[in-house]
Amino acid sequence: MPTSTVIVIDDDPSMRESLDSLLRSVGMGVAAYASVQDFLNDRTADCASCLVLDVRLPGQSGLDFQEQLSRKGLHVPVIFITGHADVPMTVRAMKAGAVEFLEKPFRDQDLLDAIQLALARNRERLDAETALKDLQDRLATLTARERQIMPLVAAGLLNKQIAGDLGVSEITVKVHRGQMMRKMGAKTLADLVRMADKLSMKA
Repeated sequence: MPTSTVIVIDDDPSMRESLDSLLRSVGMGVAAYASVQDFLNDRTADCASCLVLDVRLPGQSGLDFQEQLSRKGLHVPVIFITGHADVPMTVRAMKAGAVEFLEKPFRDQDLLDAIQLALARNRERLDAETALKDLQDRLATLTARERQIMPLVAAGLLNKQIAGDLGVSEITVKVHRGQMMRKMGAKTLADLVRMADKLSMKA
């Protein structure tokens, strides 16, 4: 059962058919389109794990589409394929974050290797997003006082110092600190420091 969906956008029917066959033969899910607009018109195509884009396409070019995705904050890994590459084109694609830029005809294995790298990057990004969402959900369970104390603890301040800063008793800080550590799932100060950093919390 395919666990990844590779979107292929190429206006050459024989190339689409060839790539579809190749990717399915190694167990990947594939959806192939003749143009960017065809892809955008397909509402079921929002599960892309990786994009294989021809540089020159009818309508919007592959390079322009890559930049459009970036502006929208959609970070799907892109692999470019082209029959007529030049240095400025390659540089533009790679600077915009393309995983690979392959000239036709390319070796099947080179494309498969690039796709595996793209899928690995996509999994890492999704894992990081999931982990951040989990932290944000935990942060949302904190009281206003616990949220106030968290960045101060992460900055290395002692209970006594935090109490002085906030104008509360040291025992109050100790109680809130314990509750905050428990709710965040932080077993050590180092854990909390990493969490505060990921949440961009500053004292």
